[in-house]
Amino acid sequence: MTNPIYAIGDIHGQLEMLERALERIEADGGRDAQVVFLGDYIDRGPDSRGVIDLLIRGQKEGRDWIMLLGNHDRMFAWFMEDTPRHDPHMLVGYHWLHERIGGIETLESYGVAVPERTRLEEVHAATKVAVPEHHITFLQELKAMHQTDDLAFVHAGIKPGIPLDDQTENDLVWIRQPFHKHTEQHPKLIIHGHTPVDTPTHYGNRVNLDTGAGYGKPLTTAVFDGASAWSLSDTGRQKLTP
Repeated sequence: MTNPIYAIGDIHGQLEMLERALERIEADGGRDAQVVFLGDYIDRGPDSRGVIDLLIRGQKEGRDWIMLLGNHDRMFAWFMEDTPRHDPHMLVGYHWLHERIGGIETLESYGVAVPERTRLEEVHAATKVAVPEHHITFLQELKAMHQTDDLAFVHAGIKPGIPLDDQTENDLVWIRQPFHKHTEQHPKLIIHGHTPVDTPTHYGNRVNLDTGAGYGKPLTTAVFDGASAWSLSDTGRQKLTP
């Protein structure tokens, strides 16, 4: 293997899982390995703040890390605007602080409580004080796609039939069924997360690395050399094939 590139699925506030994943990558490819993070660093898990701290620290150390934007990261960034913005792609009745989404757990990691029957403006004001400005900048600067000659890394997927350079951010962070149902080849092999599966899965035209860390299930790490793929565990590499 010549220039492998590693990828980590949806982290969702699982700092200890992330630390172990990075240890596996360093053992396999060295400290200078290139790593793509597929987004959703926050929500549901216990330490969203710690995850962002670790990623920012890696940036400052000059690590070859590429951080992509997930839909949960965008919800957090939009909440931190002067007037909180709601993502219209969510179902009616859902919002970032809904108990099923995970924003409450994220704010708790910053020391912000979200009591019942509290006005949103009060929670927002407390959050603006508690969340460091460099964390907000980190969220705002996340990119939606990373490409190599053979691969395209995104959070959720792509809209089939649309050139990669013409994809919209909304699709890249939210798409599900149109992307999942598409069985023909894409311009490149798509590496994504967003929709939990039991194990990392290669579908021929895409590889899904979200294995449910936000729900306490394993965090998946994978390694790619061209279009060849392996999952990476404590015992080494396991080939991923369609």
